[in-house]
Amino acid sequence: MDAGLFGKTLKKMGFTFFSGVPCSYLKSLINYAINECDYVAAANEGEAVAIASGASIGGKKPVVLMQNSGLTNAVSPLTSLTYPFQIPLLGFVSLRGEPGMPDEPQHMLMGRITTQLLELMQVEWQYLSNHVEEAARQVIQAADCISKGRSFFFVVKKDTFKDEPLRKQHAAVHSNRDKRKRHANIQMPTRFAALKAINALKDCHTVQLATTGKTGRELYEIEDAENNLYMVGSMGCISSLGLGLALSQPKKDIVVIDGDGSLLMRMGSLATNGYYHPPNMVHILLDNNAHESTGGQSTVSHHIDFIEIAASCGYAKSLYTHSLEELEASLKEWKQSKGLTFIYLKIDKQSKDQLTRPHIKPHEVKKRLHAFINNP
Repeated sequence: MDAGLFGKTLKKMGFTFFSGVPCSYLKSLINYAINECDYVAAANEGEAVAIASGASIGGKKPVVLMQNSGLTNAVSPLTSLTYPFQIPLLGFVSLRGEPGMPDEPQHMLMGRITTQLLELMQVEWQYLSNHVEEAARQVIQAADCISKGRSFFFVVKKDTFKDEPLRKQHAAVHSNRDKRKRHANIQMPTRFAALKAINALKDCHTVQLATTGKTGRELYEIEDAENNLYMVGSMGCISSLGLGLALSQPKKDIVVIDGDGSLLMRMGSLATNGYYHPPNMVHILLDNNAHESTGGQSTVSHHIDFIEIAASCGYAKSLYTHSLEELEASLKEWKQSKGLTFIYLKIDKQSKDQLTRPHIKPHEVKKRLHAFINNP
């Protein structure tokens, strides 16, 4: 079918924000999204799901696109982000390795289990028709499913779409303007103290997103607020969630609080963040060289220069802070000047004793945050 006509159907129904990773079976739909809508090219499929989830919280109706081999990359956020937070997404996944069709050997197993995997994750699905009228009726069914809080994926077979030419793309190049590396002794505060300092600077325009584990739990103990989100699971996805939210809500200040173990898991997100460069997002890394939430096992962050990496990925500012005072000063500076900013603070491995878990459920956190964002 004509990808442009089908794309217009999606657009008419409000699906205008797309994120994904290319597949030859989906190239025409992806080309349409790039040509006519807001499209965020993700480094991997799980990142695309997290970006789309942030956009959904920000009020968009997002779409994710991926090859079925990449569906395995998306399992974590589809089961531990969109499911517990009740963030319904529309998805398109190709059917490489379709049984009975010749294909490359790496697609054979995935071709047999794609629909089974969707069912295991409790994602509603249908094979997408290659007739535009029938496909439009399917989209109406999918939209109804999404309105009831359930994700819906279309499984796309080979040659479903006619070719859609990709218009000339203009690559966005963002260079680092301010890079401040370590030049003095470091204070090594606790994570709890760092979170208190960050939280004290929020205002009515601020949204705080805390990574999974003790980071979110400690922020909850400091202050449970309607503009906080405490990630559960989906390790490595917090800044991608922030990117989707920042792009969809440019008038809000998006404060992403990350950990070294989390960031290391999906470091490709730094490149995506730098490329799309939302000026209303600050990405704070609290590095204790440990998976402290799971018993203090060492991460591999000891020798990594995160300041250089963030700068080379296109963050406008990449700042090493040596103390809580410098952390506070850097955050105040960002609130005045904006620009995508990376702030690094080395912290102690110690965490708060007898740490509680949030008593509010993830989907209630999302609902409350959505209301905060949309409250004029």
